[in-house]
Amino acid sequence: MSKKSGFVGALLGGSTELYIAIAVVLMVFMLIFPLPTMVLDFLMVCNIVLSLIILLSVLYLKRPIDFGTFPTMLLISTVFSFALNVSSTRSILTLGPDFDGQMIRAFSSFVVGGAEGTTGLVVGFVIFIILIAIQAMVVTKGATRAAEVAARFSLDAMNFKMLSVDSLLNSGSITEEDARRRKEDIQLESNFYGNMDGANKFISGGVKVGILITVVNLVAGIIVGMIFRGESFTEALETYCRLTIGDGLLAQIPSLLISVASGIIITKGSSEFSFGQELERDLLNDGKVYYSIAGILLLLSLIPAFPQFILLLMSILLGFLGYYLSKNKTRKEIAKKEKEAEKTAKAKNGSPGKISAVSPPDIISMEIGYALVPLVEKGGELLERITMIRNEVALDLGLTIPPVRIMDNVTIEPGGYRIKIRGIEVGRGEVRMGSYLCFNYQKEIDDIEGEKTIEPTFNLPALWISEENREKAERKGYIVTDVPSVMTTHMLEIIRRHAAEFIGRQEVQAMIDVVKKDYPAVVEEVMGASNPNRYDLGRIQKVLQGLLRENVSIRNFVVILETLADYAPLRAEPYYLVEKVRAALADQISFQYADEEKNLNVVTLSPAWEQKIEAATVVGASGPVLGLEPDMSQKFITDVNNVFSKIKDFGYMPIILTSEAVRLVVRNFLKKINPGIIVLGVPEISSEVNCRQVGVVDFE
Repeated sequence: MSKKSGFVGALLGGSTELYIAIAVVLMVFMLIFPLPTMVLDFLMVCNIVLSLIILLSVLYLKRPIDFGTFPTMLLISTVFSFALNVSSTRSILTLGPDFDGQMIRAFSSFVVGGAEGTTGLVVGFVIFIILIAIQAMVVTKGATRAAEVAARFSLDAMNFKMLSVDSLLNSGSITEEDARRRKEDIQLESNFYGNMDGANKFISGGVKVGILITVVNLVAGIIVGMIFRGESFTEALETYCRLTIGDGLLAQIPSLLISVASGIIITKGSSEFSFGQELERDLLNDGKVYYSIAGILLLLSLIPAFPQFILLLMSILLGFLGYYLSKNKTRKEIAKKEKEAEKTAKAKNGSPGKISAVSPPDIISMEIGYALVPLVEKGGELLERITMIRNEVALDLGLTIPPVRIMDNVTIEPGGYRIKIRGIEVGRGEVRMGSYLCFNYQKEIDDIEGEKTIEPTFNLPALWISEENREKAERKGYIVTDVPSVMTTHMLEIIRRHAAEFIGRQEVQAMIDVVKKDYPAVVEEVMGASNPNRYDLGRIQKVLQGLLRENVSIRNFVVILETLADYAPLRAEPYYLVEKVRAALADQISFQYADEEKNLNVVTLSPAWEQKIEAATVVGASGPVLGLEPDMSQKFITDVNNVFSKIKDFGYMPIILTSEAVRLVVRNFLKKINPGIIVLGVPEISSEVNCRQVGVVDFE
């Protein structure tokens, strides 16, 4: 049996869709062909049961989109009610006093309440008119208006909700799968409210047609009874009036239940609770309300004209309810405080349970002194700033940084902090709460009063200044930052410096899974089982790590994979593949370092140095290394430093341009003495930028 057959298919055999199609076709035929009264009674009971099922299902919903077929059910139930109405009208007009439909006669007798003659007819009509008025003027009209407003606001908010999901995805708070599911829910919600806006017109139209059918039934019944059956006006009026009232009520009550369900599902927002649970939470939360109402009823019972017994009984019951709710609220508050205390104790002292020997440390964490705890408490700025830098790294490097765990550590200085990656300390600093860090890239600051310190990110001379000196320092053009900015800037620089450590095989597989949805051919060519030169996750990981070590973004993952596919037959080493990928990302790398006028200011190597370096290059197991003699190595370092000291005053970035053959070996050699130096190869220079030589490392 097909998995799509569902419960109905499993119960009756076959496909659920088949039985639904048959049922809809039979509804249409009911408008044309007469039905036996026994079948009519059965279908009328089914109509009431269907409306009750829909109403109760709505009450138990947590999200409106969980009942996504509700607009379609409105249409089907409306057509079903019309079909029954037409069939019952045909039977009533055809059989007249001999009509034996038990449901219609039972409803008419129940509404009339045993009254005979004209009194019974008036009572029945009054009740019928009131019921129609309630449905048409209150329930249906309100639900229709609510559906219009919900549809408009849902459509207006859809773009903002989509952007919010993208923001959470970029920050690493949710996975790609969670983002896809949330976007689908947002789209379904917008479609649902849009459909409900139109579906409610079925109900309002059904009410109007129901009134018309009732009037036509009554008039036609009197005419048929007097002309064709020879009945008197009084006899015809009483017979057809009773049957018409019963038929009309039997049609309108299921419609009223559907209208109520429509109003509930539109006015109820999405939450983790059903309607009953939300009602209990909102109305049965505080016992003081019921104490007050009990007191009011007690005062009313003292007035002689009021029913004292009923008021006293209600006052006592509400008083007991208020007492129970107050006690229950107290118990919940105590349990909540105990739970929070237990959670705090676990956070400080560690979990009392067993600790697994293979439990991995936090990928990235920050330990802070007790003086910095206010920065991470409710309303603190540090958590928000860290989320912002995670977003920035995701956009700049194409790398999703995991959430940063922040914990207090009483063993470090009150204003100190330590940044760790997988449990290993990679950076530390100390800040002054209530002060501002003032520094200058060009020279030391000696005209501002403050406490001397070292800026933790770039190890620059700096000052801790007070609020009073902040404006003065900013007027002089110095950089002034607050404490959260100092800490997050330090963390951002460390994340960039250690970006390669955040991407493992699992992260690579996640990136490939995302790309595979839109570019399956690229992934198949790179990693397909049928490809004898396919790459494994380890080689792709090493290429991505090689790019991140030099601050090259991997957001253009498709270009990276296509380049790897081009060189797959060579089975090249990762360092060689990194160089080829860098050349493919020439535009990205060039614009990364170019200024606003698209000028790329570089320092070049003289031909003599290029030849000596190329001749001294030795290719080892981990890549090429520079094998210059010690005195020649020292000379190369001195020449590079001399050039950069000359161009430093012009504000140029330390960028060296070399040939492709020596780029990597020069980079590996110079990063030991200057980790921030940038070495570009000629193939990485885009034709869209203006490459300007601002210095030469000359052998002479």
